[in-house]
Parts: sequence; C-alpha cells; structure tokens
Amino acid sequence: MPASPATRRLARELGVDLGRVPPTGPGGLVTAEDVRGFSQKKGKIVEAPPAAAPAERLEEARPIVVGVPRLPDFSKWGPVERVPLRSIRKATAKQMALAWSQIPHVSNHDVADMTKLGAFQKKHKAEIDAKGGKLTHTVFALKAIATALKAFPRFNGSIDTEAGEIVLKHYYHIGVAVATEDGLIVPVIRDVDRKSVAELSIEMKTLAEKTRARKVTLEELQGGTFSITNVGPMGGGQFVPIINYPQVAILGMGAAGMKPVVVGTEKEGFRIEPRLMMPLVLCIDHRVLDGADAIPFMRMVVELLEDPEQLFMMMT
Repeated sequence: MPASPATRRLARELGVDLGRVPPTGPGGLVTAEDVRGFSQKKGKIVEAPPAAAPAERLEEARPIVVGVPRLPDFSKWGPVERVPLRSIRKATAKQMALAWSQIPHVSNHDVADMTKLGAFQKKHKAEIDAKGGKLTHTVFALKAIATALKAFPRFNGSIDTEAGEIVLKHYYHIGVAVATEDGLIVPVIRDVDRKSVAELSIEMKTLAEKTRARKVTLEELQGGTFSITNVGPMGGGQFVPIINYPQVAILGMGAAGMKPVVVGTEKEGFRIEPRLMMPLVLCIDHRVLDGADAIPFMRMVVELLEDPEQLFMMMT
C-alpha cells in the first residue's frame, strides 16, 4: 500500500498493518490520519501473523531502531562470528557517526615537496634521538598547522548552531591520531605554537608510546582545536579523513615517496629530478569554511613544509 516514509514510521510505532488501512489520499495513498483512525478503530489490534521459525522469532524480538535498516541473518549463507564492540572501538564508531552526520565535509587535495625537510631531518636526527625525541613529518606538520591556524583563525573554531555563532579559540591544541591495537586514539599536544620542534618531537614520541600502552589519560584526549592523521608510517597514500567533531578541519598525511618532478623555470630551462613528495588532504566543515579558505590555508602549510627555513622564520 503506497504511503510516505513518515506515515510508514507512524504505522510501525502504532503497530498498524498498512495493508489493512483503507486509503483516503490521492491515488490511493495512505495518510497519517488514515493510520491514526484505523489504530483507534481497531484498538491497535492487528491479525497475528503465521507462526515464525525460532530464528525469525529471535530476529523479531530485537528492538528496531527507526532509520537504521535491520541486518539480514548472515548465518543463512555460511558460518559467522560475532565480535563485541569494545570500549574504544565503540566510542570511535559513535564519534565518527556523529561527525559524518553533523558535518558537511569538503576535501582539498595537494602535495608537498619534502626533499629539503628530508635533508634537515637527516642532519638533526642524531641530535634529536639523543634527547629522546623522534623527528617525524608529523612534528613539522604540527608547527606548520599552528602557524597557519594563526593566519586563518576560523580553522581553529567550532560552530555553535544553537547560538548561531562560531567559537574562535585563541589556543592551539592539536590532536594527533595514534594507531593502537584497539583502534585510532587522538591524544592532544597542547600549546603547539609555544613549543620548539625539539620539544614537540620528544612530547609526540612520549605521548604516542603512552597512548599505545593504554596509559593516556582522559584529560590528554580532550581540548583539541584541530587534528592531524598520518598514515604514512603504515605505507598509506592519499585518503580523506573524517573531521573530529566539534572541530572544523583535519589534515590527512600520506607516505612520502620519491617521484619524478619537473623543476626549473622557463627562463632557466626545465628538467626532471627525483623529489620526495608527500600527499596531503585537508577536510573542512563547509558550514564554517569554503574552498576559498581551504586553498590558501593548504598552500601555506605546503610552503612551510617545503622550506624548513621559512617554517622556522614564521614560527611565533
């Protein structure tokens, strides 16, 4: 029997069989009033369906969540195993579903030439290692992002839809996704703008180890204003991350690799050189930010990563 989704939902809630409701709407459409009237007339009593098999009765006994399709019985086609969602994975699933449902995502893709930064890393690796740090691409991305956030403050905000306002934060606490056996956890590095690259390299390594050992505290997971997720260490390429609600942007980093790149100028002549190239993806909340915001923000991040001297000169 034809009926709108809202009418079908009402019928389910009232326990009414739509097939038994006389339609009064145009073209034989069952209306919400038809359903309510039939429910009152019949006292919400419908004919009992034929006796169900045990598996079907078990399926019917489960509560139905409106708007979420019921899964089929996969065991009809072969053996299955049910693994419970543990606390971290359950929290991640809830947070990602919330973020995806609330935020209209837009992504901006780019690539950074990390050749100079790679040379800088090799030059200072022993020094940083001796201090207990690790000079990764993520560490430099932290500084580049903090600098860009000051130049583009809306990226460091959140939208308050009830108040009709954008909350701009004047602190720079950046979350960094850490892969653990239980899933991704995002501890927060606080006051990134006030810390040196050496300090960040030590803190990032310590916090990542603490997170993987499940010793990170709730306080260390809260208060982030922007997030970075780097799949490069696992060999991942370009991908589109989900914004960490209620933040409004996230940077995804892929694995850097040697690529043939055309360099030079028309005056000097062009040539092909092997360069260390890294894919980047910036995802933004389109309620707060536009492509016209994302492109200059991303270009600043790319330029700072490509030139370590400029990065250090612009750090505040």
